[in-house]
Amino acid sequence: MMKNLIAILFVGLISFGSFAQDKKVAKIEFKTTVIDYGTIEKGSDGVRTFEFTNTGNAPLVISNVKSTCGCTVPKKPKDPIMPGETGEIEVKYDTKRVNPIRKTITVYSNAETPTVALKIKGLVIDPDKTSVLDKKEKSMIEQ
Repeated sequence: MMKNLIAILFVGLISFGSFAQDKKVAKIEFKTTVIDYGTIEKGSDGVRTFEFTNTGNAPLVISNVKSTCGCTVPKKPKDPIMPGETGEIEVKYDTKRVNPIRKTITVYSNAETPTVALKIKGLVIDPDKTSVLDKKEKSMIEQ
């Protein structure tokens, strides 16, 4: 009697384990989670794109994309991304702000990893406003 009970429990656990593997999940895999703008000039194109693939076996739905600051505007795909398909999250940084770029964009989805942090970095410079040192060097060269 006890052996039969153990056998039934064992078979039940095995079938439960295989049932769990059949679960449909979306998985989001980014080509890169950091985009480096490098040094760019004030007013230049601030649009960059994060590409990703749904490596799961269920449709991927991006529910929200948020930035840490109003100077960075992310745009999410409207439609679900089917398994094996790629999608993109466009990020537009306001390059009228002359300063270092260090921003985080958080992606919320129905993926196995429901939140992913993307980062942009770089430096926006104003070519019309050279530093005092640059001006001193130029005047010394001109003399």
